[in-house]
Amino acid sequence: MDRAGRGLRFAGFLLCTLLLVVLAGCGDNKQSALDPHSGPSKDIDKLWWGMLAAAGVVFAGVLALIALSVIRRNREGAPQLGSDDKKLGALVVAFGIVIPVISLVVLFFVADIGVVKATDAPTKAQTKMTIDVVAKQWFWEVRYPGSGAVTANEIHIPVRTRVNVVVTSTDVIHSFWVPELNKKVDAIPGHPNNLFLYADKPGLYRGQCAEFCGLQHAKMAIAVYADPPQRFKAWQANMAKPLRAAAANSPGFKAFQASQCAGCHTIRGTSAHGRIGPDLTHLMTRKTLAALTIPNTPNYLGAWVLDPQQFKPGNKMPGLNLTRPQFTKVMSFLRGLK
Repeated sequence: MDRAGRGLRFAGFLLCTLLLVVLAGCGDNKQSALDPHSGPSKDIDKLWWGMLAAAGVVFAGVLALIALSVIRRNREGAPQLGSDDKKLGALVVAFGIVIPVISLVVLFFVADIGVVKATDAPTKAQTKMTIDVVAKQWFWEVRYPGSGAVTANEIHIPVRTRVNVVVTSTDVIHSFWVPELNKKVDAIPGHPNNLFLYADKPGLYRGQCAEFCGLQHAKMAIAVYADPPQRFKAWQANMAKPLRAAAANSPGFKAFQASQCAGCHTIRGTSAHGRIGPDLTHLMTRKTLAALTIPNTPNYLGAWVLDPQQFKPGNKMPGLNLTRPQFTKVMSFLRGLK
């Protein structure tokens, strides 16, 4: 291949790489570390751009040196030697050693002294509330100590409030990450880790398990809703309530209990105290099912109850072989869990 052909091939490679980079940034799934909505996430964003700038300078220097080396070759392919060799050698040392070392040292101190401390969990005196998040294969159990409120996969916090999140796991190592609000933190069995959550404006902030944890790792998402204070208080008060006595004695609950659902799920205020699956006491207050895998609508809920493996293969909930009357009663009961 002649020199022109090699040049065209290299240019095509750079163009394809640039196109892939652009396409990778398309769309908005509410899960971008470059769209910060809190102090810690803004510090991380600044560090990322600083790292990109440093890497860009080094990369540009390397490309310039490659271009110079191509230009300086003679027609026979042997390198031309001359008085400019010392200058070229100095450029190699600068872009190959000096600039990378300086960049890494500066970034290390900026990250270690500034960003790490800014994103660490605050002390109890610095926070107004604490949330316990327990990772399981493959969903997130969320508890609000002191209130009795329990939910799954959808965290609610008051906006502009410093929240301490205590993260742990019951099975394997997971990783809790809501990139628009803060860094990621590992969920380790028997070893609680703390994370600082703060949202500077109301909204939905999507998160994800960032540590491979098994078959359905990719479908272990989490949503953080930052609510105005009064709306959050109303939500928390409702989530703390047990099931009404009338509903606990209804035919729907009896069908729920007879179908073995109570062996895996808890419904507070009833005899259902299962801990394998999510707490269902206020199931219909959630917008999604199966850790944001499907929307929480009557049709999807019914399909999930009959065959959850079609949506999330390998999860611990088996398909229920319900008769039509049993299915109708269970669905009527579940849709009333508000």
